[in-house]
Amino acid sequence: MRMREGIWAKKSLGQNFLTSKDIVSVIRDASDVNANDLVLEIGPGMGFLTETLVLFARKVIAVEKDVELARFLKDKFDGAIKQNRLEIIERDILDFDPNILSFYKELNYKLVANIPYYITGAIIKKFLTAKYKPELMVLMIQKEVAQRIVAKDKKESVLSLSVKVFGKPKIVRSVSKKYFTPQPKVDSAVLLIENISNDFFKKIDENFFFQILKAGFSHKRKFLLRNLTGADVASREKLEKIFKKLKISNKIRAENLCLKDWSKLCFELSTKKQ
Repeated sequence: MRMREGIWAKKSLGQNFLTSKDIVSVIRDASDVNANDLVLEIGPGMGFLTETLVLFARKVIAVEKDVELARFLKDKFDGAIKQNRLEIIERDILDFDPNILSFYKELNYKLVANIPYYITGAIIKKFLTAKYKPELMVLMIQKEVAQRIVAKDKKESVLSLSVKVFGKPKIVRSVSKKYFTPQPKVDSAVLLIENISNDFFKKIDENFFFQILKAGFSHKRKFLLRNLTGADVASREKLEKIFKKLKISNKIRAENLCLKDWSKLCFELSTKKQ
């Protein structure tokens, strides 16, 4: 779809541009962007959200993969760029090193973006597991994925738990597909992930936790105990003793175990490794 002279929305890049000023205000309020902030924006597109971010933040770094859009943005925001309020980086966000943002460590680092939905999981993983993490993330993502992350149905997943070990996710608002151009096939949601840190892993090795988590969800319909036994995490006898100690049912499934119990389970397994 043609957006303006010489510029087309590219389906291959998952480009669906936000068109509602009200939703931009929702994003801005959720992120509470202010003069003490460094904001990383992913896929700024036509700069609709960028316009607001540069008004409030001390510095915005916008990473845009589309060559034509990057050129357009540099022209549109020439003034902000010259004032050092905005930097446009022409790059695939998956090739971007977030640790370079530590150069601005005197500022509060926030990630605010309307991201391409097909790389949602990759983006969330990249920035939550980075050595230099944002203090919060406000992301426009597919509504169904947002609901999975907050476990709206009370059933956890590898995705939801992988987010919750680093921060607290919350759906700020659902967003109708009518507020985008070209219009996507699904509705969206503004997801806030706040209080981001590595505190969860003070007593548990991060790699070990994710090893156990993936083993637990290896067969969704099977009981957690059976999955962990089958993955050779520990002997069934040892696992049954740990489950009994933690008061976890032998017939519980991975999706029904809360993060607190996953933490206890991994701690017990890590201290009892043979």
